[in-house]
Amino acid sequence: MSRLPDFEGLAMFAKVAEEGSFAGAATAMGVSVATVSRAVTRLEARLGGRLFNRTSRRLALTDYGHTLAERAARIYAEAEEAEDFARETSSRPRGLVKLAAPLSFGARWVAPLLPEFFQTYPDISVDLHLTDVHTDLIGDGFDAALRIAIMEDSSLVARLIAPVRRFVVASPAYLSRHGRPQHPRDLGAHQCLTYTNRSKRDVWRFTHISGEECTVTPTGALRGTSVEALLPTVLAGLAITELPEFVATQYFRDHQLEPVLTDWRLPEGGLYFVTPTARARPAKVSALADFFISRLTAAEWSAETLLDWKSSSHR
Repeated sequence: MSRLPDFEGLAMFAKVAEEGSFAGAATAMGVSVATVSRAVTRLEARLGGRLFNRTSRRLALTDYGHTLAERAARIYAEAEEAEDFARETSSRPRGLVKLAAPLSFGARWVAPLLPEFFQTYPDISVDLHLTDVHTDLIGDGFDAALRIAIMEDSSLVARLIAPVRRFVVASPAYLSRHGRPQHPRDLGAHQCLTYTNRSKRDVWRFTHISGEECTVTPTGALRGTSVEALLPTVLAGLAITELPEFVATQYFRDHQLEPVLTDWRLPEGGLYFVTPTARARPAKVSALADFFISRLTAAEWSAETLLDWKSSSHR
């Protein structure tokens, strides 16, 4: 005999006792009379005693059935209450969301939005992991991630929030001393800082507005795992690097950095909200996704107007 209680049999027995008939219980529970009858018969066989006296006209609890009916009804009621609670919890945004985000992007654009999010959803808390290391959502137990990438085929579900361009940049002081590259091949004569934890990190692939393509292998005195590791050297006028749009534009605005090779583009990625699956996504995760999409789709870091100005001034 299975050691697991026959919850279905107990529930159907309780409903028959409440309704006073198999047909009434079947209607209330949305199943067939035969299903109810089999469940009660199975329960009687399991327990070793009759629960009902049955005649063609009447159905009545036995003394044994009376002793069990109240407890079975309580089990049934508690099960209904548990399901109601679970439905309410899954539909109401509440609970902890474990979220991963890139280090620089998370510090500059995610963390500043969280106060507004918490005011809007006071029952949600966020366990925010900022890292430039690729996270395994399923293996590491994350509910979601914000990723900046060129998304490849994946079992994950990704919603595009905004495109993210990358720019080759240098300070005005560097360009004054070393000259402005006119073609990607010119970068071979320059100090170019790169990232250590990016796939194909030793190659910059450019596409000209005319369609011409060029691939270069940048070299320089420093490689780092994050934007923060490279920026001081670039801002000091000692090197060129490539930066994501959401970092670069703040330095374009105050003329600390300038985009170079503006007729050429590096591969464009995107900002994505990524989850392990779209099925039965908890309300707390959907709320977080919708919030970030609404705040970040019209990206404030867009460099289009700045690029137009820079392109006309420095080609």
